[in-house]
Amino acid sequence: MNLLVMGPPGAGKGTQAEKIVEKYNIPHISTGDMFRAAIKEETELGLKAKSFIDQGALVPDEVTIGIVRERLGKDDCKKGFLLDGFPRTVAQAEALENILNSLNKSIDYVINIKVDHSILLERLTGRRICKSCGATYHTLFNPPTKEGICDKCGGELYQRNDDNEETVENRLNVYVKQTEPLLNFYKSKGYLKHIDGQQHIDHVFDSICQLVGGNDK
Repeated sequence: MNLLVMGPPGAGKGTQAEKIVEKYNIPHISTGDMFRAAIKEETELGLKAKSFIDQGALVPDEVTIGIVRERLGKDDCKKGFLLDGFPRTVAQAEALENILNSLNKSIDYVINIKVDHSILLERLTGRRICKSCGATYHTLFNPPTKEGICDKCGGELYQRNDDNEETVENRLNVYVKQTEPLLNFYKSKGYLKHIDGQQHIDHVFDSICQLVGGNDK
């Protein structure tokens, strides 16, 4: 089972990815993990990626695509994989198609977790973090017993700068602008499936399982 999971910040993509990987016993492959593994193994492409990362520069497509090709060719991907964070552009999606063709594989489903803009804003701007112990709360979904005070250590709760409404709004708009061509690409291929991310976490996962089938580990 070869899956690609997509969704805007706050849609719960990470949570669902963890559940999919556990149930179907397939590797969760994210761009960051691939880079770290390639750098640790000191592969030629890993060292190239490191040279860009160390400079704070974006890793070029040719290097990223090469690392993806190496990763998908490994033994643990024989029964399937879950790709997360790649591809990000139509050019990368086309390169992925070529990689999979060369490995006699194909994408089974592109799972897009959909959540209304207003709900994403609510989810992302409500996060609060303890200055002392780092515990995480949410003003609506997981509030502290006493407003602004950590239940665990009594520390002061704060909102991260990137969780304020203006920053979150910008992140969401950038996501939509970047991913719309990608969603259209996968829609044209017949891979794209939308999942309602506004349900309870377990119901979202049930919807995904119904879509992909019961191939348990």
